[in-house]
Amino acid sequence: MTEMAIDQGRQSLDPKAAAGHHAGMQIYKIFRADEWAAFEAQGETLGAPIDLNDGFIHFSTAQQAAETAAKHFAAIDDLRLLAFDADTLGEALKWEVSRGDALFPHLFRPLRLAEMLWVKPLPLVGGVHQFPDVMA
Repeated sequence: MTEMAIDQGRQSLDPKAAAGHHAGMQIYKIFRADEWAAFEAQGETLGAPIDLNDGFIHFSTAQQAAETAAKHFAAIDDLRLLAFDADTLGEALKWEVSRGDALFPHLFRPLRLAEMLWVKPLPLVGGVHQFPDVMA
Protein backbone atom coordinates (compact mmCIF):
# COMPACT_ATOMS: atom_id res chain seq x y z
CA MET A 1 0.00 0.00 0.00
CA THR A 2 1.42 3.40 -0.93
CA GLU A 3 1.97 6.17 1.58
CA MET A 4 -0.67 8.26 -0.21
CA ALA A 5 -3.27 5.48 0.14
CA ILE A 6 -2.46 5.18 3.85
CA ASP A 7 -2.87 8.95 4.36
CA GLN A 8 -6.19 8.95 2.51
CA GLY A 9 -7.52 6.26 4.84
CA ARG A 10 -6.74 8.22 8.02
CA GLN A 11 -9.26 10.44 9.70
CA SER A 12 -7.96 13.70 11.06
CA LEU A 13 -7.93 14.14 14.81
CA ASP A 14 -8.03 17.92 14.34
CA PRO A 15 -11.56 19.10 15.20
CA LYS A 16 -11.14 22.08 12.87
CA ALA A 17 -10.47 19.74 9.95
CA ALA A 18 -13.45 17.61 10.90
CA ALA A 19 -15.59 20.75 10.81
CA GLY A 20 -14.61 21.48 7.24
CA HIS A 21 -12.16 24.15 8.37
CA HIS A 22 -9.40 24.92 5.90
CA ALA A 23 -6.20 26.80 6.66
CA GLY A 24 -6.75 30.47 5.99
CA MET A 25 -10.54 30.05 6.11
CA GLN A 26 -12.44 33.29 6.58
CA ILE A 27 -15.36 33.45 8.98
CA TYR A 28 -17.83 36.30 9.32
CA LYS A 29 -19.55 38.36 11.99
CA ILE A 30 -22.53 40.62 11.31
CA PHE A 31 -22.96 43.74 13.44
CA ARG A 32 -25.61 46.45 13.55
CA ALA A 33 -24.21 49.96 12.98
CA ASP A 34 -24.14 50.82 16.71
CA GLU A 35 -22.43 47.53 17.59
CA TRP A 36 -19.80 48.15 14.90
CA ALA A 37 -19.24 51.74 16.13
CA ALA A 38 -18.69 50.52 19.70
CA PHE A 39 -16.31 47.77 18.54
CA GLU A 40 -14.36 50.23 16.40
CA ALA A 41 -14.12 52.76 19.25
CA GLN A 42 -13.19 50.27 21.98
CA GLY A 43 -10.92 47.98 19.96
CA GLU A 44 -12.53 44.83 21.31
CA THR A 45 -15.96 43.39 22.01
CA LEU A 46 -17.78 40.57 23.70
CA GLY A 47 -20.25 40.75 20.82
CA ALA A 48 -23.87 41.63 20.25
CA PRO A 49 -26.64 41.06 22.82
CA ILE A 50 -27.20 37.47 21.57
CA ASP A 51 -23.48 36.76 22.04
CA LEU A 52 -23.52 38.17 25.58
CA ASN A 53 -26.58 36.09 26.39
CA ASP A 54 -25.08 32.87 24.98
CA GLY A 55 -21.60 33.39 26.46
CA PHE A 56 -19.70 33.29 23.16
CA ILE A 57 -19.39 35.26 19.91
CA HIS A 58 -21.33 33.77 17.02
CA PHE A 59 -19.66 33.59 13.60
CA SER A 60 -20.76 32.12 10.27
CA THR A 61 -18.90 30.60 7.37
CA ALA A 62 -19.40 32.01 3.88
CA GLN A 63 -21.99 29.30 3.23
CA GLN A 64 -23.91 30.11 6.44
CA ALA A 65 -23.82 33.92 6.39
CA ALA A 66 -26.85 34.61 4.17
CA GLU A 67 -29.09 32.36 6.26
CA THR A 68 -27.76 33.99 9.44
CA ALA A 69 -28.57 37.44 8.04
CA ALA A 70 -32.08 36.36 7.00
CA LYS A 71 -32.82 34.68 10.34
CA HIS A 72 -31.34 37.19 12.79
CA PHE A 73 -31.22 40.46 10.83
CA ALA A 74 -34.31 40.35 8.59
CA ALA A 75 -35.34 43.83 7.40
CA ILE A 76 -32.42 45.47 9.25
CA ASP A 77 -30.41 47.87 7.13
CA ASP A 78 -27.07 49.55 7.86
CA LEU A 79 -25.33 46.33 8.89
CA ARG A 80 -21.60 45.65 8.73
CA LEU A 81 -20.00 42.38 7.69
CA LEU A 82 -16.65 41.68 9.32
CA ALA A 83 -14.21 39.04 8.11
CA PHE A 84 -11.69 37.16 10.24
CA ASP A 85 -9.18 34.41 9.56
CA ALA A 86 -10.30 31.45 11.68
CA ASP A 87 -6.69 30.39 12.34
CA THR A 88 -5.75 33.71 13.97
CA LEU A 89 -8.49 33.41 16.59
CA GLY A 90 -6.65 30.55 18.30
CA GLU A 91 -7.87 27.79 20.57
CA ALA A 92 -10.78 29.89 21.87
CA LEU A 93 -12.53 29.34 18.52
CA LYS A 94 -14.65 26.20 18.73
CA TRP A 95 -16.73 24.57 16.00
CA GLU A 96 -20.06 23.53 17.49
CA VAL A 97 -23.27 22.01 16.18
CA SER A 98 -25.99 24.61 15.75
CA ARG A 99 -28.72 25.45 13.23
CA GLY A 100 -29.56 22.50 10.98
CA ASP A 101 -26.93 20.33 12.70
CA ALA A 102 -24.23 22.33 10.92
CA LEU A 103 -20.97 23.21 12.65
CA PHE A 104 -20.65 26.92 13.39
CA PRO A 105 -17.59 28.82 14.65
CA HIS A 106 -18.03 30.22 18.18
CA LEU A 107 -15.42 32.38 19.92
CA PHE A 108 -15.06 32.04 23.70
CA ARG A 109 -13.08 35.21 24.42
CA PRO A 110 -13.22 38.91 23.51
CA LEU A 111 -12.83 39.69 19.83
CA ARG A 112 -10.11 42.21 19.00
CA LEU A 113 -10.38 44.77 16.21
CA ALA A 114 -6.74 44.11 15.28
CA GLU A 115 -7.75 40.55 14.28
CA MET A 116 -10.21 41.76 11.64
CA LEU A 117 -9.28 41.30 7.98
CA TRP A 118 -11.89 43.70 6.61
CA VAL A 119 -15.28 45.29 7.19
CA LYS A 120 -17.85 45.99 4.47
CA PRO A 121 -21.40 47.33 4.42
CA LEU A 122 -24.14 44.72 4.18
CA PRO A 123 -26.90 46.59 2.35
CA LEU A 124 -30.51 45.48 2.29
CA VAL A 125 -31.92 45.52 -1.26
CA GLY A 126 -35.48 44.38 -1.87
CA GLY A 127 -35.55 42.71 1.55
CA VAL A 128 -32.37 40.67 0.90
CA HIS A 129 -28.91 41.44 2.25
CA GLN A 130 -26.32 41.84 -0.51
CA PHE A 131 -23.08 40.09 0.38
CA PRO A 132 -19.79 41.25 -1.15
CA ASP A 133 -18.26 39.39 -4.08
CA VAL A 134 -15.13 38.62 -2.04
CA MET A 135 -17.12 35.90 -0.27
CA ALA A 136 -17.88 33.96 -3.48
